[in-house]
Amino acid sequence: MVKSMTGFGRYEAVGEERKVIVEMKSVNHRYSDISVKLPKRLSFFDTAIRNVLKDYVSRGKVDVFVTFEDYSQSNITVKYNKDIALDYWKNINQLANTVRMENDVTVSQLSRYPEVFTLEENRLDEDATWVELKEAVEIAAQRFVESRIAEGANLQKDIISKTEKLLSLVSYVEERSPKMLEEHKNRLYRKVQETLGDKQIDESVLATELIIYADKVCVDEETVRLRSHILNLRDTMQEGENVGRKLDFIAQEMNREANTILSKANDIEISNCAIDLKTEIEKIREQIQNIE
Repeated sequence: MVKSMTGFGRYEAVGEERKVIVEMKSVNHRYSDISVKLPKRLSFFDTAIRNVLKDYVSRGKVDVFVTFEDYSQSNITVKYNKDIALDYWKNINQLANTVRMENDVTVSQLSRYPEVFTLEENRLDEDATWVELKEAVEIAAQRFVESRIAEGANLQKDIISKTEKLLSLVSYVEERSPKMLEEHKNRLYRKVQETLGDKQIDESVLATELIIYADKVCVDEETVRLRSHILNLRDTMQEGENVGRKLDFIAQEMNREANTILSKANDIEISNCAIDLKTEIEKIREQIQNIE
């Protein structure tokens, strides 16, 4: 089952006291690169989230976004800062004595001075929060993987269709090669006859020349290996997950054989066919870059 490295997954868990939203999206990458963006209050869960995602991601640049809202009444506590209040009162009294005026500051007024009363977030119940957060991460990751599988199926279908064209091009090269040799043999005979006229042609010399020519332009080995690589690529796509690197290696080998066919070709039709081979192989390589 081929998986794309492009995917998206989202899950929103809404409870009586909390809301957790997890979103995941990814693009292709040579290795596994996971970035987790968490609210400051949840930053200590970073490593735990990455450990969960190891079971779902092997390659790709993955961005994970976590939104957390705690709207329970126990979330906020009013804190009375006694030392600050006393310090204010002490200094106000000193001011009153200095200017010889009555200290007319009331308790209500004093309570509104900065930092006398502050609002503080209570410490999270880490165990309970992690249970909810882990569930949200796992469900988002499952949906993320499902989207990758769906996209992977499309990639597989497209690549298989392209291998069909590759096989037909290889078959054409295999059919054309003997004809090319025969055509060269006929051209060689005509040239020798034009040069020698009625003189007898030395068949052994011509045979030697044809053998040398055939050795230079023969692409039998290349077409056999290329066909084998194409079939291997198709089989590999059926193997299962995490085949992207292997597919990329096979595509490189396919391209190498196509390059050799093009360099050996002394025939315009085979040259054009080799160019078509390289074009289709490059299209396949571009698609493989998106496979996990």
